[in-house]
Amino acid sequence: MISYLPRYIFNFIFFILLQVVVLNNIQFSGFVNPYLYVLFIITLPFEIPNWLLLVFGFVTGLIIDVFSNTLGMHASATLFMCYLRPFLLRAFSPRDEYQPGTIPNIHCFGTAWFLRYALILVFAHHFFLFFIEVFSFKHIFSTLWRIVASTTFTMALIYIAQVFALGKPKGK
Repeated sequence: MISYLPRYIFNFIFFILLQVVVLNNIQFSGFVNPYLYVLFIITLPFEIPNWLLLVFGFVTGLIIDVFSNTLGMHASATLFMCYLRPFLLRAFSPRDEYQPGTIPNIHCFGTAWFLRYALILVFAHHFFLFFIEVFSFKHIFSTLWRIVASTTFTMALIYIAQVFALGKPKGK
């Protein structure tokens, strides 16, 4: 993991800047909010310790909160997503476990595996974020519509980023 440290630092800065400068200014009808910064957490290596994963999630969400003026909502939603990630990885693990040094992406584990894994995490993040934002079940259908629409748009961006921007891994 140490050898990939510069790449993760670049990814962290890139996703934070992309989210704050570009994606936070995109809203379709007030219902669709793309949150691509979660891809940083989704693609962290399998062998990252759980405590460090939670720290990364909290710091990432807190930085988004500072720039979005959302008072800890992104930090708590990202922490929730980071808490679910190890359980989800165990549930989706291959029979012979994950190989050391691999990261969860489309090129290593296939499109179906990655999209199922990412969809559950993105949906959990958005579900937590939008319900804590509203903090009421009064407008449950509009909140559910926001969750589905934002999850769909975020997943489309994640898929595009995985297929086109990251390229094929070396050696394949």
